[in-house]
Amino acid sequence: MAAECAAEAAASGEDPEELQQAVWLRWLESSPGTDSEARAAGRPAQSVPAVTSVPSVQAVPSARWVRSAVRAESRRARRRRNREAPLPEAGFAQEPSAEAVVLAAERWRLLAEAVAGLPGPCPEVLRTLFSGRDLTYAEAAGELGMSQGSLGPVRSRCLGCLRTMLAASDCGT
Repeated sequence: MAAECAAEAAASGEDPEELQQAVWLRWLESSPGTDSEARAAGRPAQSVPAVTSVPSVQAVPSARWVRSAVRAESRRARRRRNREAPLPEAGFAQEPSAEAVVLAAERWRLLAEAVAGLPGPCPEVLRTLFSGRDLTYAEAAGELGMSQGSLGPVRSRCLGCLRTMLAASDCGT
């Protein structure tokens, strides 16, 4: 049974030992003299299960039963894994504090001021490229009225200039 469980465990994402334990539990629940038979027959379950001194030969599961039980438990584990979603490492998402919201707004304001203070076409180039409209270079170049080949180098110079401005001031920290 261990080999069957090891082979099926990879597909189900279940630990082989857990899968084997579930199969043994299924076998015990379906064995003669257990409360599951009484429940299936509509009789009240015994408060104390019947104890047998020596298991009979029929009580040992067949290889066919073991294979089918392992596959069934593997399918059950796979369905359970697909239904359940683990929590993220940090737990539930928390609302940002009022201080974090104010600090983020201040950073955005300082960044917008720094972009507006850039020389030449830089403010317009950066606003166009980072507008959130997901423009291609061809579309952005057409909107800015410049060639597509010059847009990349201009963008690079503008970002370098912005980086220098933010490093020189306190607003970059």
